[in-house]
Amino acid sequence: MPAPLILASASPSRRQLLANAGLSFEIEPSGVDEDEVTRSLLGERASPQDIATTLAEMKAVRVSQRHAAATVIGADSTLACNGRLFDKPATLAAARLQLLALAGQTHELCSSVVVAKGGVRLWHWSERGRLTMRPFTESFLDAYLARAGEAVCASVGAYQLEGLGAHLFNKIEGDYFTILGLPLLPLLAFLAEQGIGLEQAA
Repeated sequence: MPAPLILASASPSRRQLLANAGLSFEIEPSGVDEDEVTRSLLGERASPQDIATTLAEMKAVRVSQRHAAATVIGADSTLACNGRLFDKPATLAAARLQLLALAGQTHELCSSVVVAKGGVRLWHWSERGRLTMRPFTESFLDAYLARAGEAVCASVGAYQLEGLGAHLFNKIEGDYFTILGLPLLPLLAFLAEQGIGLEQAA
């Protein structure tokens, strides 16, 4: 029986991406205090990409230390616009303010993925996307949030591109999976090299 594959994340979108790709895996959130780590890294003037990669590695390594035989996937995304780093909004009210700040602007979203085993990073990958949000009225935004609900608070951008969030944009540059939070194609290629793929999931 192959060693387990673990996703060190509670992200619904990442879980869905791996499940849609036909992989068999377990889920175990890492418990990393992302807010504290992010504040520390910002104090060191780390770039949004460095923050995403550091958090992804911390998640993967921490969970892999608990399961020596497992292959563990950690991932994280950051969103930057006009020099400001945005995080997952805690409430719908916070999501509303965030989307008003992003409206009519182009922002950069960076997603990093790290694979670890036995407490050691084996591989990592980072990609960026550029997304331009169209201008919209506050009444449109209120209608969007009423339809989308609390689910927007699970996204670093307070939008879900795979669903209603598509209505917010007029231009997207970059890999679709990366924007959803996981550079899936390079990850699948690496896992296949490690003997983890559809054959093992079947």
